[in-house]
Amino acid sequence: MKKRRVYSAELKARVALEALSGAYTLAELAKKHDVHPNMITKWKKKAQEHLPELFAKRGDHGDASHEAELKDLHAKIGQLTVENDFLSKAFGR
Repeated sequence: MKKRRVYSAELKARVALEALSGAYTLAELAKKHDVHPNMITKWKKKAQEHLPELFAKRGDHGDASHEAELKDLHAKIGQLTVENDFLSKAFGR
């Protein structure tokens, strides 16, 4: 049984940019980089979908993930404070 090939992010980006430029056909790119044309199409589509994120304002980038991370950190601070208070009382300090 064949093992799946793993492609580096650098190769994916390079091939996707070449596909977006239109200088080569999918068949030419597939032969040049030894990749199936369907993979090139997927990488090209993914690159097109994520390009607007590169030019987004710094504050807009990942607001939801930032808020979730902040909430988790506040919860951790609360937990550590409670544990610290408990241990202080337990050891009489």
